[in-house]
Amino acid sequence: MEVRELICIGCPLGCPLTVRLEGDEVEVSGNTCVRGADYAKKEVLSPTRIVTSSVHVDGGTIEMVSVKTEHDIPKGKIFECMDEIRKVTIPAPVKIGDVVIADCAGTGVSIVATKNVESVMA
Repeated sequence: MEVRELICIGCPLGCPLTVRLEGDEVEVSGNTCVRGADYAKKEVLSPTRIVTSSVHVDGGTIEMVSVKTEHDIPKGKIFECMDEIRKVTIPAPVKIGDVVIADCAGTGVSIVATKNVESVMA
């Protein structure tokens, strides 16, 4: 039996969770709500993360714009995702929500802008 200790991020309480794994069985204790159990099961069986970064902007009022994954991606795809993000330069203007990379690293998840950047030509 494998035992893991986690801190729940499902709500502000931050419950200390104990997860026991045996085969396909997952037992969670320490949670005060169902979100804690759901978080723990997902974290040990299929961990995912939101990736945040920035990309270069060509012709913008600032040189870089913040970006993030539109949804969480498998934790094992983070480095592939970052490799793609590092290669990107986008033209100004940029609007919040603009898709910077569609289907980043084969995850089916887009990278989107999280800030507006005006063009220096505006």
